[in-house]
Amino acid sequence: MKRIIIIILGVSLLVILGIFTSRLISKKGKSDEQLAAFNFEIKDTASVNKIIITEPNGMEMTLIRSGNQWTDDKGGCVQPVQVFNILEAAYNVRFKGYVPENSVKTVINRISTIGIKVQYFQNDDWTKTWYIGGSTADHHGTYMLVESAEAGKSDLPVIAEIKGMKGIIEPRFFADARKWQCSGIFTYQMQDIAEVNVKFTERPDRSFEIRKIKNAYLVKYGGKFLTSLDTNMVYRYLLNYKRVNFENPNYELNDKQLDSLKRSKPFCELRVRTTKGEKKKLRMFRIKATGDAEVDDFGDKVTYDINRFWCELPDGQVVKCQYFVFNPLIMGHIYFNPNRYATNP
Repeated sequence: MKRIIIIILGVSLLVILGIFTSRLISKKGKSDEQLAAFNFEIKDTASVNKIIITEPNGMEMTLIRSGNQWTDDKGGCVQPVQVFNILEAAYNVRFKGYVPENSVKTVINRISTIGIKVQYFQNDDWTKTWYIGGSTADHHGTYMLVESAEAGKSDLPVIAEIKGMKGIIEPRFFADARKWQCSGIFTYQMQDIAEVNVKFTERPDRSFEIRKIKNAYLVKYGGKFLTSLDTNMVYRYLLNYKRVNFENPNYELNDKQLDSLKRSKPFCELRVRTTKGEKKKLRMFRIKATGDAEVDDFGDKVTYDINRFWCELPDGQVVKCQYFVFNPLIMGHIYFNPNRYATNP
């Protein structure tokens, strides 16, 4: 029995020595620079307070952390989920495999010409840069190079992946500011709204306004004040301003088309003033339909897109919005019966 135990222990020791030896052999001959090619990860992502993403065309996006908030370099809002995706990649990235020797030169050229550059700063100091060169043929890995403050820049590209995920890393990194910007237009609480004015330029009978006077409200519809008002309907209307977003930035209109759009007559203008004096004005423009005439929410036959429209924001930016989102804000007849009004006081 004792002899069997000794044999088992001996075999186990040989296995352990074999594994240890194989690891030593695998690392033998590798330079510090080659070993640095594996060191992409940043475990202390809480210390990352600046990220610069540069695309091959020179487009650049700078993300800056201020406390728990991230902004662009001008202090503009950016989508936090997309910053999270980057930091998650920095934490979970890992070495997946080597680039075949006969492909190293091709991969380096690819990184140099179409690669995305990502610079990480921790506590205001630059610490690491990734060079991302696209995906492998099976789309389960990404060709990458790394440069760090400690080890310099590696000349050996490798294949990297995100731990626990199948897929490529590259789509998380882009420098187009339109893809980063927050889509919020209104985030008002009901009690913070002092005045709303909705003006239909072609149909003034559909225009209306709401004014807050101390703890009461005054509603004007079609140019005349309502003499009998259900305050609960006013509350229901104002609650729609709690979260209003646009659908997409402008990816379609060039500068000339934008100028032409802004010079045209909007079908609707929406003004909001808060109790703190903040003012916002939106101008809404129809999008011409590509098919046959359709029926809008008022039952009228129209030749414009009944699902989406262009909207000029207070800063002059033009974005695409959905009627589904904005109809509760501009269709006053849903909340205020136009037959219950009197003449102007």
